[in-house]
Amino acid sequence: MKNPNFSFFIAFRYLKSRKRHKSISFNTIISICGVAVGVMALIIVLSVMSGFHDDLQKKILGVSTHVIVLSHEGPITNYDELEKKVKATAHVVSVSPFVLGQVMVANGKRAQGVYLRGVDPLQEKFTTDIEKYIKSGSFKSLAGMDNGIVIGRELAGNMEVGVDDKLNVISPMGDVGPLGVLPKTRPFKVAAIFEVGMFEYDASLAITSLKAAQGFFGLGEAISGLEVRVDDVYKAPAVREEINKTLGYPYHGRDWMQMNKNLFSALKLEKLTMFVILTLIVLVAAFNIVSTLIMNVLEKERDIAILKTMGATNSSIMRIFMLQGFLVGLIGTAIGLAGGSLTCYLLDTYELIKLPADVYYLSHLPVKINISDFVLVCSSAILISFLATLYPAYQAATLNPIEPLRYE
Repeated sequence: MKNPNFSFFIAFRYLKSRKRHKSISFNTIISICGVAVGVMALIIVLSVMSGFHDDLQKKILGVSTHVIVLSHEGPITNYDELEKKVKATAHVVSVSPFVLGQVMVANGKRAQGVYLRGVDPLQEKFTTDIEKYIKSGSFKSLAGMDNGIVIGRELAGNMEVGVDDKLNVISPMGDVGPLGVLPKTRPFKVAAIFEVGMFEYDASLAITSLKAAQGFFGLGEAISGLEVRVDDVYKAPAVREEINKTLGYPYHGRDWMQMNKNLFSALKLEKLTMFVILTLIVLVAAFNIVSTLIMNVLEKERDIAILKTMGATNSSIMRIFMLQGFLVGLIGTAIGLAGGSLTCYLLDTYELIKLPADVYYLSHLPVKINISDFVLVCSSAILISFLATLYPAYQAATLNPIEPLRYE
């Protein structure tokens, strides 16, 4: 009775049931289906949420750079030496200066507050992917224009302007006149229109050349900071720390994770919440496993008594029913894993679920398969299924063999 194959063989046989107890084998099927549905739902939902997270990250990094270097003292002058030090930092791919300020854009009676960012049009492609999102016009044309501007599609729609139209840019920090500070106003020509797919950028960001922004804000040759691109987006925090150590006060770096911390924290919390909620499906299936095993123990009382009289120990009897429940969880998990993986593949490859692009800025449901999510889901399902076997297996192990055989 100490042969390990003995317990496995009987556990596998107990998955089936005698004809007069067909309900027990049916309950086993229900338990397997419950685990499979729970695992499949978890895999699909977590993959979809990972897809949304990945899509959002791509859009943010398409417009924003990985790390920015600013100064506590305000505008940075003589930044050439600073740029060389940043470029020498490990994992840094490219560095370019930028100017950033808040302004108001107006066209006729329409006005809206936006962020005006001045960049080097020829270097920007090495630090951000904004050119990929240009829908009309040319981003590079900013280099040959004194007052060119690139705006988002939402902003263009709100201002009712298109490529080559004029757009007034107004800054509250103007020249001092007899009546006080007069707002500075300058007409800009729309060089291109971009569409990232995030309302925050499409409606509140305008880009112009570095020289035009410096002249408009009266900075001379000074800049607001440096844009830094790294070879691995997830190494941005480490690069930021290294830059802070190298440059020292008054300079400080900020990475893309810091600048979007609230947004990504909310997504992470939502993903965790969905995991906890959908795990309840697996827990319900675990209760089915408990009830199925208890019924199986009641059916097999005579068999258990005979096994004990033949020398089977309590641990071997307990192992039989633990293996039986474990097999139910393992089979259900395998079916759920296969079904979830296939569904995610079909959703991602054939874009089965369409979304209204004008509402979500996505044409289909995004799906990203993370192996770590699959491992977590499958491990959790198997563990829950295994824990569900402990009480019924203990009940079978402590069965008194005399009672079932008394009237035999």
